[in-house]
Amino acid sequence: MTDLIKIVVLGPESTGKSTLCESLARYFNTIWVPEYARAYLLKNGTDYVFDDLLTIAQGQLNLETNYTNIAIEQNKALLIIDTDQYVMKVWCEFVFNDCHNWILNQIVAQDYDLYLLCKPDLPWVKDELREYPDEGPRQQLFHMYKDLLIHQSTPWVEISGSYEERTQRAIAAVKQILIK
Repeated sequence: MTDLIKIVVLGPESTGKSTLCESLARYFNTIWVPEYARAYLLKNGTDYVFDDLLTIAQGQLNLETNYTNIAIEQNKALLIIDTDQYVMKVWCEFVFNDCHNWILNQIVAQDYDLYLLCKPDLPWVKDELREYPDEGPRQQLFHMYKDLLIHQSTPWVEISGSYEERTQRAIAAVKQILIK
């Protein structure tokens, strides 16, 4: 088996990340890593503190490791990941103006093949976990993600438009990585 190609989907809340991950996994006949924070917050509540974000970051990495092993066992060429440590960094800094050193150390160590950055141009959809319905914070968060991606070496593509347009753009970007 060749090396597992890892694609990370990130962006502000309610930008279609999980939907895109599911669509890509279905299209490429692979598996995807869900966002650990959703399960954690549904179980523990949304009144989180700074240290909860470290727990969530560690849970996300453990989940990714588990799914990586499953993908390898199933001889998959590709793994789609909903959220990485960049998301945790942005979340820590946006909410608490600080970031755990553990998260920063994981960012240095992470190794992905492509980032798909979801733009906040879809209508915000309310659910029990979402915190930022206003356009200002959504744009601010998007630019924080974009800043991180601009200043690192992994290729990345901005994903925008309708759900179908997002899926088609993402499929094209992933295909470019697969043929390299």
